[in-house]
Amino acid sequence: MMLLLRIASTHVRTRMRQTVVSILGVALGVGFSVAMAALMQGSQQDFMATLIDAIPHVEIQDEKREPTVQPATAAYDAVAFHGLRPLEDLRGIRNPTEALASLRDWVDGKLAQRLSGQAVLRYSGQDLGMTLIGVVPRRELAVSKIREDMRQGSFEALEATGNGLVIGDKAAERLGAGLGDTVTLTSANGIAKRFKIVGLFHAGIKSSDEGLAYAPLKAVQILLEKPDIINSISIRLNDIDEANAVAARAERQLGYKAVSWEEANEGLMETFFVRNVIMYTVVGAILVVAGFGIYNIVSTIVHEKSKDIAILKSLGFPETDIQQIFVLEGLVIGALGAVAGSVLGFGLSSYLASITFDISKDVEMTHLPIYFSALHYATACLLALFSSAIAGLLPARKAARLNPVDIIRGAS
Repeated sequence: MMLLLRIASTHVRTRMRQTVVSILGVALGVGFSVAMAALMQGSQQDFMATLIDAIPHVEIQDEKREPTVQPATAAYDAVAFHGLRPLEDLRGIRNPTEALASLRDWVDGKLAQRLSGQAVLRYSGQDLGMTLIGVVPRRELAVSKIREDMRQGSFEALEATGNGLVIGDKAAERLGAGLGDTVTLTSANGIAKRFKIVGLFHAGIKSSDEGLAYAPLKAVQILLEKPDIINSISIRLNDIDEANAVAARAERQLGYKAVSWEEANEGLMETFFVRNVIMYTVVGAILVVAGFGIYNIVSTIVHEKSKDIAILKSLGFPETDIQQIFVLEGLVIGALGAVAGSVLGFGLSSYLASITFDISKDVEMTHLPIYFSALHYATACLLALFSSAIAGLLPARKAARLNPVDIIRGAS
């Protein structure tokens, strides 16, 4: 094998200019493939991390996954019913204390209860529709990142203020209200209650900054006339990979619909899968194009070294050895290109990771999310070697079939 490799290396060195061009072609393919994979996977993981931080890992909602079976359906075996009035059922999770206690027995993570509803926020003659969320502050902080979004005041102030309110800074700006001002919240049932603004947050999402408000759970239960009722339980797990299993078990245990973050973003996960397929298809196409350069140079060597091939066969080299020589030539070019491409890919990735930008005054200086992974380098190098082997194999088969007698006689 060493003899065959030395012969292959000698052939490659005889056409140094074409060899360097082919190596550069493979190196550019591998380098840009690695950089593109690092950027795309980094952006995906950065987005997923932001998404996972922004939403509960599991959310138990005050609804059933299947419609409630009506009494008539259970009592009569009829094809259809007409004119029946369904049972009225006030939505909400009953006995939240018991439900939370049963979950804490086995859930490895933090839990927080919520009661949300619609209300109108009024201040100085201005009205603004809001989604009001009643929370237990210390538990909400354990499952959400609201503390990081606070701009003025503190979320913890809701713990000490029975009528405290935390709203988005954009909502306060529209109303002309500020920290410490007293506003009025009116529910859909016409009940009004005065609250004091104890904090302003900025999430960077317009719908949240203008239409979301937090208040103590007890105060919201009174305002919405739902004493001892909640409509969701948020769970933040220590291991997010357990989200689907925890959601399924919680749903069986409580009877309410439990949605994991993966189920809530199922369409997004499919989009990421399609994007990854497209990315690796493009990477493969780049390396196939680089393989044409290798095919060209090995074919040229086969044509120029036909007499050498005849001599080697006359000396007793079998066809398999002749074929291996030219496959090795393609692999040598591919290996050198893969090494150079890995260095280029690392340099490009490092440069992209060093780029920073200042998007706006509300967003801190950020950078391109680059993910460094040995898998990217291994995948790109293996694809490069594979395309190089194929590019070398086609002319190698032709070389192996050459008849040494015809070559020596000058028939070819």
